[in-house]
Amino acid sequence: MTTTSKQQDRSEGAKRDILAGGIVVAAILLFVGTGSSVMQAIVNTFSGIGGGPDRALAAALVLNVALILFGWRRYEDLNREIRERTEAEQRARYLADTDPLTGFLNRRSLFATGQQQIASAMAEKRQVALFLLDLDHFKTVNDIHGHVAGDRVLQVAADRISAILPPNAAKARLGGDEFVAMLVFEPAAKPSIDAIAAELVAALDNSVVHEGQHIRIGASLGISLATDAGTTMETMVRQADIAMYHCKDEGRNRHIWFEAGMEMAVQMRNQIETGIREGMPRGEFVPHFEPQVDIASGRLIGFEMLMRWESPEHGLIAPERFIPVAEESGLIGELSLRVIRQAMEAAKRWDPSIMLAVNISPRQLKDPWFSQKLTKLLIEVGFPASQLEVEITESSLFENLPLVRSIVTSLKNQGVSLSLDDFGTGYSSLSHLRALPFDRIKIDRSFISAMHGSADAQAIVVAIVRLGESLAMPITAEGVEDEATAIELTRLGCSKGQGWHFGRAASAADTEQLLADRGLLRAGPPLPEISAGQAEPLRKTA
Repeated sequence: MTTTSKQQDRSEGAKRDILAGGIVVAAILLFVGTGSSVMQAIVNTFSGIGGGPDRALAAALVLNVALILFGWRRYEDLNREIRERTEAEQRARYLADTDPLTGFLNRRSLFATGQQQIASAMAEKRQVALFLLDLDHFKTVNDIHGHVAGDRVLQVAADRISAILPPNAAKARLGGDEFVAMLVFEPAAKPSIDAIAAELVAALDNSVVHEGQHIRIGASLGISLATDAGTTMETMVRQADIAMYHCKDEGRNRHIWFEAGMEMAVQMRNQIETGIREGMPRGEFVPHFEPQVDIASGRLIGFEMLMRWESPEHGLIAPERFIPVAEESGLIGELSLRVIRQAMEAAKRWDPSIMLAVNISPRQLKDPWFSQKLTKLLIEVGFPASQLEVEITESSLFENLPLVRSIVTSLKNQGVSLSLDDFGTGYSSLSHLRALPFDRIKIDRSFISAMHGSADAQAIVVAIVRLGESLAMPITAEGVEDEATAIELTRLGCSKGQGWHFGRAASAADTEQLLADRGLLRAGPPLPEISAGQAEPLRKTA
């Protein structure tokens, strides 16, 4: 029904109510004017005194009574309509202002209420702190346990937030797993805001029980501050959001106040993300290859592909500058497959004894179609699966082990070798190593570089080498930077190594020249140098 129709209905209803009210008032006046004489005549008739009542007056009396009863009923109906209309308006207002899952304010209502709260606080010479709280790894909860479990986690989180915040704090759910709270306080009471924030983070660093399962959650909390009347809600939410993401970068499960320098970091991150999106179709991302050797003999046995960004503006950019942004933005899957395609095209020219090792992002291991995508890429390029080694970081095993097992088993069935990367930095257990079909273990470079100065690091390296021997898994050491380290690793029984001592990562053309010098190239035309804009675009995969 349109707004005009509703207004017409209300107008007609009001006219009917006025008419009914007028009739009732007239009936009551008529009853008062005639009722007494008619009733007296009726009494006299039954008492044998005088004649009967005038029939016209008696009829008027009956009519008056009927009209009064009609009016009373209409009065009751009118009261009920008013109550129902008021309740409906209250329900509509509640639904318009409230998040139905948690009972908190929604975004629209928060922005309206919050701006008023800022103005009132500034008039009273007080300050406003805005908390923006994001649950850590909430998407994983939905992916693994389902959306019903996700809703349960959000409701429990809302209950814990409500239990800690002061009664006068405004509470809202912005959407997804983001919550906002606004607290008005005296400037001298800022330490109490820190205490409340720390208590919130601690309360959410606990599991939620759903259908007998313990679902672990945590939270990252950013705080922004309003100290003058010119501060807008948009500014406060944006600043708290920036602080929250900075908090995630610092390790999650903590709270951080917004600082001006953080905004510059966010702008830089956004520039990098934009550069990735624009640079991928232009072929700015290329593979470089780091040699892997047999430590005992020095024989070249393979290369690990490392991604580089050949930016027209900034030159060669190292992966630690852009890989985290590609991970966070969800671009890493497409970016990785584009560069792996280029690496395979280059490696087709290598001798079959030279392996190509590629790193797989933890985010790619959340893609149930990843194995099919990589297999399709092998077929399209014509690269032998037996010459490919996929490296998986240890920390990737724990978010969804059944899915990881499915992916690595599928790759293994295609003939791809599997390596457990960065071993020692995560929490792998023997059961995981036995359950997953790994061919090799790679010791994290941090232990290798610390071997000479740390007895603990050397003990860890020895333990990993012995573990590999017991599981019949060869060990690769990363970060071998000098001859002394290489000799010590040989003595310990580590078979394979890579690092600056054996050669730095080089472009595809330089790598081909190295192989040509050693007679390790297949027959065929030389590989042309690939410059930005010439890389073959990634074909769509299943």
